[in-house]
Amino acid sequence: MPLVEPFLAEADRLGVRQVVLLGSAIVLPGAASALELAARVRARPGWVVLRPSGFMQNFLAPHPLGERIRRRGEIRTAAGTGRVGWIDARDIAAVAAVLLTGPYGHPDDRRDYLLTGPKALNYQDAAQIITLHTGRPVRVVPVGFAEQADAYRASGMPDAFAAALAAVDVGIRTGRDAQVSTAVLDLTGRPPRTFAEFVQDHAPQWADVGTPED
Repeated sequence: MPLVEPFLAEADRLGVRQVVLLGSAIVLPGAASALELAARVRARPGWVVLRPSGFMQNFLAPHPLGERIRRRGEIRTAAGTGRVGWIDARDIAAVAAVLLTGPYGHPDDRRDYLLTGPKALNYQDAAQIITLHTGRPVRVVPVGFAEQADAYRASGMPDAFAAALAAVDVGIRTGRDAQVSTAVLDLTGRPPRTFAEFVQDHAPQWADVGTPED
């Protein structure tokens, strides 16, 4: 908020009618400022918050999840069989473009859109789809919270952020992130990309580069 509030205040002063905030459907523990920022944007007519689910791009390097798939052919997760409505970041951009460039105001006067892909998938589903469409075997390795946090720290993340991401992974197990919405179709006129389509578009990026020791 200290960084963004002056920008929003200036937008208010200048009479800016359309602002789109890229928020998140997945809330990090201890990230109260993110919720405050979203509430600030929702309070203004014509200003909209996008709450996308987990990015499909997380399965690509240099994200730690994608890097591990590329280097070791495995997904380590504390999410169990919990599902996420993974969305392609290109679909998020398409929605933002529609809202920013379209006529002022929206038919339903909404201030908030949950953005997801067409189907909620768990990591086991994702591994099977990557294997099927790339020929690269990918396995899922269940781990606990502490091990997941350690893995994020090993990738270079600060301690607090690593712990927060590991907590999100554990939260997925409860089913809280298995939401699916029609917002991408409703706003852009075309359905969101499936995970299989995403994998086909990026198949070369999962090429086997060997399996170095941890």
